[in-house]
Amino acid sequence: MLELFAQLANWLTYDLMELSPETRLGTSVHFFIEDTTKILFLLVVMIYVIALARASLNLERVRAYIQQKNQMVGYVFGSGFGAITPFCSCSSIPLFLGFTSAGIPLGITMAFLFTSPIINEVAVIMLWSLLGWKFTLAYVVIGMAAGIVGGMILDAVKGERWLKDFAAKAYQKAAQQTGDASEGSPVPEAPKLSMSERHQFAKDELKEIVGRIWKWVLIGVGLGAALHGFVPDDWFAENLGSGEWWSVPAAVFAGLPLYSNATGVIPVMESLIVKGLPVGTTLAFCMSTVAASFPEFIMLKQVMTFRLLAMIFAILLANFMVVGWVINMISPWLFSGF
Repeated sequence: MLELFAQLANWLTYDLMELSPETRLGTSVHFFIEDTTKILFLLVVMIYVIALARASLNLERVRAYIQQKNQMVGYVFGSGFGAITPFCSCSSIPLFLGFTSAGIPLGITMAFLFTSPIINEVAVIMLWSLLGWKFTLAYVVIGMAAGIVGGMILDAVKGERWLKDFAAKAYQKAAQQTGDASEGSPVPEAPKLSMSERHQFAKDELKEIVGRIWKWVLIGVGLGAALHGFVPDDWFAENLGSGEWWSVPAAVFAGLPLYSNATGVIPVMESLIVKGLPVGTTLAFCMSTVAASFPEFIMLKQVMTFRLLAMIFAILLANFMVVGWVINMISPWLFSGF
């Protein structure tokens, strides 16, 4: 299915516009068309499907179940759910809104949001085939750990107070309706809706969310396309391949303006390693591209205040730097026998 977007981009860029794939402009335009159409299509489909499911799913029961367990179980649940859901950072946001509206603690929700764009089953299969099981295992463990740690920090500082007004009110209303599950208060039953009512709910939510963020998708992917086409392929390896301590933070900041998903960034990861970029530096760069990109933060700005965004941004950057330094230290083991 996703190959259709590449074929559409090929036709529009190289046949209709008659741009050459060998030019930087042609590469940038192709990237912009393919990623924009793919992201908008996935957003429309995923928002509708998720909203359709939410119309009859009693998320309050999920919240009550999590409250009855140890908080760490909730973080692992959120991070694990993020790892098995095939969503990029953009399409994870509707689920974030659903969790928030159900009153699920922000830390657990953010553990999901941190992990979801970094790990999915396609990425795991590709990593295993390209870079081996040791690297794949390290990638999955690190991705989930980053989500769990980030969620714990946000709960510790009570980050929900920095949600935008509409998201904060939805969170508080859900918490009041659910009550204290640990004391045995009854959990309200979700209203049973007909299929037409569920469809109307999903359509309304689709219109609201896409109407709010479509322009930011175009801006963010446009920036990524410009950098994708006009930054030379070997620039990163030439400038960040020395293995110095500062190369990891530099790689993290270099990845911020770019945009990709975990599946799309893995071939880039392989090529950077082959060109001599240290594996930890490569991983830090790719995680920054996938999980802390400008397009994601532009979209999150619709539901979070600047203070919360800044905190999430700082947590992610710190996590990626630590990951890069640690992986560079253990990289001889990761690739032993590779």
